[in-house]
Amino acid sequence: MADTVADFMLERLREWGIRRFYGYPGDGINGLLGAMGRASADVDFVQVRHEELAAFMACAHAKYTGEVGCCVATSGPGAIHLLNGLYDAKLDHQPVVAIVGQAASTVMGGHYQQEVDLHTLFRDVAGEYVHTLMNPVQTRHIVDRAVRIALAERTVTCIILPNDVQEMRAVKKPPHAHNTIHSSVGYMRPYVIPEERDLHRAAEILNHGQRVAMLVGAGCLSATDEVIAVAERLGAGVAKALLGKAAVPDDLPFVTGSMGLLGTKPSFDMMEECDTLLMVGSSFPYSEFLPREGRARGIQIDIDGRMLGIRYPMELNLIGDSASTLRALLPLLRPKTDRSWRNRIEKNVAEWWKVLEARALNDGNPVNPQRLFWELSQRLSANAILACDSGSAANWYARDIKIKRGMKASLSGTLATMGPAVPYALAAKIAYPDRPVIAMTGDGAMQMNGMNDIITIARHWREWSDPHLIILVLNNRDLNQVTWEMRVLAGNPKYEASQSVPDFPYAAYAQMLGLRGIVVDRPSAAGPAWDEALAADRPVIIDAHTDPNIPPLPPHITFKQAKNFTSALVKGDVDALGIVRASLAEEWEELVPHGH
Repeated sequence: MADTVADFMLERLREWGIRRFYGYPGDGINGLLGAMGRASADVDFVQVRHEELAAFMACAHAKYTGEVGCCVATSGPGAIHLLNGLYDAKLDHQPVVAIVGQAASTVMGGHYQQEVDLHTLFRDVAGEYVHTLMNPVQTRHIVDRAVRIALAERTVTCIILPNDVQEMRAVKKPPHAHNTIHSSVGYMRPYVIPEERDLHRAAEILNHGQRVAMLVGAGCLSATDEVIAVAERLGAGVAKALLGKAAVPDDLPFVTGSMGLLGTKPSFDMMEECDTLLMVGSSFPYSEFLPREGRARGIQIDIDGRMLGIRYPMELNLIGDSASTLRALLPLLRPKTDRSWRNRIEKNVAEWWKVLEARALNDGNPVNPQRLFWELSQRLSANAILACDSGSAANWYARDIKIKRGMKASLSGTLATMGPAVPYALAAKIAYPDRPVIAMTGDGAMQMNGMNDIITIARHWREWSDPHLIILVLNNRDLNQVTWEMRVLAGNPKYEASQSVPDFPYAAYAQMLGLRGIVVDRPSAAGPAWDEALAADRPVIIDAHTDPNIPPLPPHITFKQAKNFTSALVKGDVDALGIVRASLAEEWEELVPHGH
């Protein structure tokens, strides 16, 4: 059989280094699936349980590997299902190529079955490049442009494949004639640093500062050494946006941890008291947690000029790669001889870790969720890969997990959607089958889509050289993060009709699928559960019966938040007594940490 358009498309994608495809079949991509079958030795097709999971996994592949992620879906309904995961990739600036089927070119425009205006549908999420392949001569340049633009712009692109075009005879080399395009494979990342005069201006500002604070994000994941070197030279503390949690290890005494509503008190205090802010590789959105306008001079470094100067009125905005720019800046910085600012930061950090330990050891009904994360943190190896879901799990992940150098960790940062933890973890495990992977999720996200991907895990785990994939489920029968937001942000009591989640035996579900299931229903079982899971010979679900009334306290409680919280209790919150008890315990530990 002669090569088809779909055969040549796969060949071209392999030239770009793309061999793994996450997707779900459908007759809109029959030609592409047939080509994958013919190229099975060189193609890894991961069949997921829903197209949204395929897009999440493609995003996770890009996040954890730095490569282009690729997801595949059929026309109409399958393509529509991809959108949420693709928006996760777009908003977190990840290179993902989506390949979607379409009705045959002969019927397009005829209101045919499953025909959807995919150009309009994908115009926002894949706005940098979304095109329909209508003629075999286009194949080469459409693939080349979709991949190259995804890499260059760190974004989502989309190739739309009409059903009949997939089966047409391939044209691998366009004719040397008018109205043809002759493209090539290859993309090399540029070396981007600011002008020397601007580096000197930045150094002047930083050298003048007496209390320098750094905020680093996902753009610094490959700039660990450079961040540490600059922080040491400036005597600065380093706070981390959530997507940058793995950028610098938490065992460094000047790393203050996460920022924002899920952040730490040392990070909040540092931003309140600093006189100079150096923000690198982050688009951290919550301006109320940055220095008050006019109190600090600001410098921002980002590879994307569109993201500069939109969170804080920076004195200097520099376009550049984080690692390269910090390396160029370092020789221009003078070491701070007065270390009082750094000493104060380190003292605050040390005290904060004691507070977190004390809070984790407080009782819960039945189990304090912080205890699960604290116990895990003590047992994590430096090659572990972490995935967390949105919800209250993200609070404890942000604060209680100590990142070691070498770890990888991520979540849905900007979209903050529910549901990515399990598909993220599975994509990480497929990409790194020799490394332990841990997902942390709530029962709401688990029931939304995570349970479906457990079936995929059960299908693939025997292929991995290391079987350790552990999923922690916070089983509190509550959409906990939203419940707390209703109380603290809106002053409303818990609305059970919207917030209560059905109980489900997650551990038994794991065992039904041939995996290991562990139930944690008392505090003393938390540590042994992790020991058992980390020693297991197969993937594990830890079904942790956690207390929904442990408050995910922000690092600073405003008068308005306190007023709203009180209002919610007065209005008759069904969990009022448990909330008061747990909240008092949390606040007490910050004043007098347990056992210290």
